[in-house]
Amino acid sequence: MPYTTTLKSIASYLPQKCVPNAYFESFLETNDAWITQRTGIKTRYFAEKSELSSDLGFKAADIALKRANLAPKDIDLLLCATLSPDFFGMPSTACIIASKLGITDVPAFDVVAACTGFIYLLSVAKSYIESGMYRNILLVCAEKSSAVLDFQDRGTCILFGDGAGALVVSRGEFVESSLDSKDLKSGIKDVHIGANGDFASLLYTPRLSLDSNVLDSSALQNSQKMIMKGNEVFKIAVRTIANEAKNILESNGLSVENIAYFIPHQANIRIIDSVAKSLNFPREKLILTVQKYGNTGAASIPMAICDAMQEGKFKKGDLLLLDSFGSGFTWGSALIYADFV
Repeated sequence: MPYTTTLKSIASYLPQKCVPNAYFESFLETNDAWITQRTGIKTRYFAEKSELSSDLGFKAADIALKRANLAPKDIDLLLCATLSPDFFGMPSTACIIASKLGITDVPAFDVVAACTGFIYLLSVAKSYIESGMYRNILLVCAEKSSAVLDFQDRGTCILFGDGAGALVVSRGEFVESSLDSKDLKSGIKDVHIGANGDFASLLYTPRLSLDSNVLDSSALQNSQKMIMKGNEVFKIAVRTIANEAKNILESNGLSVENIAYFIPHQANIRIIDSVAKSLNFPREKLILTVQKYGNTGAASIPMAICDAMQEGKFKKGDLLLLDSFGSGFTWGSALIYADFV
């Protein structure tokens, strides 16, 4: 590990349309009290029809670049995580965001890990930076989840919102070995990721079969709506997120007391509360935005970090624990320092 990582900046972007729980009352058997009690969500934001995930990602990325005092030409690699890509299969949303930013002739690709996408991006960026291959990497998580929701399915459409988060990861100090970096309070300290495709049928968006008429736009539209078996996902998510957090803390010789803030994926307040209770995390160490934004997929954690930063909660050197779970199933945890303050 010749180089360390530095988190240069973080940013987020929300579309303008705020959608309260009451919005769903006219066409679903639900109300504000029911949604709040079961999810903790009060509002979420939906993009306009003309807005794409790449538009949201571009705006967050542009802010992150400015905060890092970097120009598009300074970026060596752009990575994007999304469960709601602009195009079906290709091209990648990363390529579209790069084009909108004016970033050319450098690699850009998507990482498909659903709500765990941000943790997966951190893992990839950490490896590239520490190897010395790249100097500045732009991570973008962008979700127009509303485009893949079935608004007749009460179990999914009330949960998700649109938004984007972006982070600049840069090359830090040169170190002779991992032992030399042991006491450095900077960048990405550790990342754990995992997956198990045996549970793919519990949370997915269908696609057309290979022998279907892909030019039939109505069939394509109807095939791309999210399907989730909520009770099964809930149980596995709580167990997996809690185990992931315990594992990364233990492997780094840390405890809850060493963590300034715990920032889990913002999917459902009941999941978050169950995980926090099992880990003995006090409420004051939790970062919560699910009540404002709902589940914003891969963008959930960077948006939550950005909110807390703007509220002045972090100080430089704070150690943050991130933890997520998503379709695949995928999962991951990370320990990062608040360099971006």
